[in-house]
Amino acid sequence: MSFRTQYLLALPHLTAATAPAAALALFRYQAGHCAPYAAYLAALGRDPAAVESLEQIPFLPIEFFKTHEVRTDATDWQPAETFLSSGTTLQQRSQHHVRQPELYHQHAQRIFEHYYGPLSGWTVLALLPSYLEQGGSSLVAMVDHFARASGQQQPAFFLHDHAALLAALAEAKEQAGRKVLLIGVSYALLDFVEAHAGRPELLGLTVLETGGMKGRRREMIREELHAALQRGFGPVGIHSEYGMTEMLGQAYSFGDGRFWAPPQLQILLRDPSDPFSASASRASGALNVIDLANIDSCAFLETKDLARRHPDGSFEVLGRLDNSDIRGCNQLV
Repeated sequence: MSFRTQYLLALPHLTAATAPAAALALFRYQAGHCAPYAAYLAALGRDPAAVESLEQIPFLPIEFFKTHEVRTDATDWQPAETFLSSGTTLQQRSQHHVRQPELYHQHAQRIFEHYYGPLSGWTVLALLPSYLEQGGSSLVAMVDHFARASGQQQPAFFLHDHAALLAALAEAKEQAGRKVLLIGVSYALLDFVEAHAGRPELLGLTVLETGGMKGRRREMIREELHAALQRGFGPVGIHSEYGMTEMLGQAYSFGDGRFWAPPQLQILLRDPSDPFSASASRASGALNVIDLANIDSCAFLETKDLARRHPDGSFEVLGRLDNSDIRGCNQLV
């Protein structure tokens, strides 16, 4: 049985205790089988055999997904789907080549259901106009799968059609035994609540914002954004998702701005001025992510986000490093 097959069988069952060993095994595999990552390690003069802990792993800057084809065992497969980051026509978009999209769908569903319960108990509706218009969005692919897996009758996506969304919300709320999740990019949710404040259809939902003004509105800090949304959706916590094109896993926040990550998504922080200072115990710094679902690309990602870790294991995203693009999900500057 190949390493990939054994690894994928173990991935859903990883725990906080077993995930670090899986990460080290995946590092050694990708160091030898992911050409851009192997070249990066060689340029650094790092010997993969000498790496004995997660803190010693060199993390690949996510800019590589813009300039290189980041694939592990690239000669064995061709992409079935390619996810693209959001951006303007002047920006180079990251490309995440996906070998088996169904593995991404299943993994995202497991994470969601771990925190929110079975999708069969939800109706999932979405306001993601910029992602739909640009195409290639991993977020759109995830929401589409969630809606199909839920067995709901309502369509999931509404682009700019607020009237149709209001009707779908009213219908969904009448269905016994089902909760309603409205997931949206920040500016679209704000446009929606400002246009329809006070409507009963907006109350009693679980609202999950994915961040992003996409140049449509001024940027807000999280507290200001959530306060504005609560004026329309009622005094409930506004949930959030942390993810990006280069990741196949997600972390979730349940209303207080603190994200929780499953064992398959490990968070390390580094000194922003030292890319090789990643630590699992550092309290604040720039964010490194080990996404163990990235078996076919690279699991060890150096992001441009700033974060704070809390003693209970949750983390907050504080903003972006200077001069980095505003991009991805939940980039509230």
